[in-house]
Amino acid sequence: MMNNFLVVAYYFPPSGGPGVQRVLKHIKYIRQFGWQPIVLTVENGQFPARDESLIAEIPDDVIVRRTKIYEPYDIYRFFTGKKPGTPIDVNTIKKEDQSLNFKERISEFIRATFFIPDARIGWLLTAKKEALKIINEYNCKAIYSSSPPYTCSLIARYAKRKTNLPWVAGLRDPWTGFISAPKRWFLPAIIDRSLEKSVFEESNFVECAWEGIIKDAFNKYPSLDKDKFIHVPNGFDSEDFPDVDYKRNEKFTLTYTGSMYGRRNPLALLTAIEKLLSDNKISANDFKLKFIGRFGNEVLEMFDNCSFKQNIEIIGYIPHKDSIAHLMTSDALLLVVDESKESEEIVPGKVYEYIGVQRPILAIAPTNGAIARLIYDTNSGKVAHQTEISTISDIFLEFINLWKSNSTIINPNLELIQQFERKNAAKKLAELLNSVTTLT
Repeated sequence: MMNNFLVVAYYFPPSGGPGVQRVLKHIKYIRQFGWQPIVLTVENGQFPARDESLIAEIPDDVIVRRTKIYEPYDIYRFFTGKKPGTPIDVNTIKKEDQSLNFKERISEFIRATFFIPDARIGWLLTAKKEALKIINEYNCKAIYSSSPPYTCSLIARYAKRKTNLPWVAGLRDPWTGFISAPKRWFLPAIIDRSLEKSVFEESNFVECAWEGIIKDAFNKYPSLDKDKFIHVPNGFDSEDFPDVDYKRNEKFTLTYTGSMYGRRNPLALLTAIEKLLSDNKISANDFKLKFIGRFGNEVLEMFDNCSFKQNIEIIGYIPHKDSIAHLMTSDALLLVVDESKESEEIVPGKVYEYIGVQRPILAIAPTNGAIARLIYDTNSGKVAHQTEISTISDIFLEFINLWKSNSTIINPNLELIQQFERKNAAKKLAELLNSVTTLT
């Protein structure tokens, strides 16, 4: 017998990007484990990327209810002089040493003061009533929320308070003080932290996409119940992998997919390649770089200013399956982790897709962090820190030389990699829901 449960998610098809994949795969597979999701999402969300192809991945028997959200970003774009539709996350998140102009400082102050916990807070106006309506109409037995945005957690908290249903709060990133969080002054900061703590305390479980989220929570609030924080890693869905075979490219092709802006940028790689070229260790005829996704203006300038810009192919955002096809047909894959204090713990969801397609990974990331451990445990590639230009050069040269000799670059640990199938994450969520419904 299937149990219905409410899923609160802002990022849901036609939203594209990595944020949508976790919840989309949860609802795809959790029905195999006795739970039927009823999704509450937005009807007019302003997503950084749209992928209409993902709508077809919503199972036919999954009910999706959409309500209006009052988005503030059109006002933000108008005030800062940005064009309509400009992706806010790509061109406004700056490195710490970059200064903001006057309009951007005012806008950031408004964001930090009034958008608590985030700029999606306007969804509360329509979502709270609809959440209760769904619960009553479909006799839901539990609630699951997917954050960020953290407004989703507040909607779920409201529904739990009104119905006393068990609630699993899903977190893909930490909340306050994270790399993308605004720098709030003391009063809004206190309010934001009180909301965060209430979610941690009132939810039955906090389902965390990477272990650093758990560490962050207990660094802030040591008295929390450790047993309710559960690490459910992201993964890959092999059913998404198109029927394409890898064939050695005419030039060694290194591919990056995703977004790049601010602290996440390719400067270390570009500098390493410039070094190899100047030392005559490689030729411009040897390689090609493909960057697929959304890129900030400062990143585009980096591409344009390097001596081998003719070797760089920039492809905009493309449907998810198409991006996977590019990964599968590349000679190696590039992973770049944000240069920040959180870098050692961050594990982006796309890392698992990189590992899943079993192409060699050149990761520019902390060498003693979570990503490095994952890559080395699965024998999926090599890691160097942003500052280790010589090491990045050596890895790039090693990969090219092995490619030239038609030799194997990696021998992945297939048994371990298979554990990261998305179906396994959905099973863990079902087990959490089973345990809390048994207790209530």
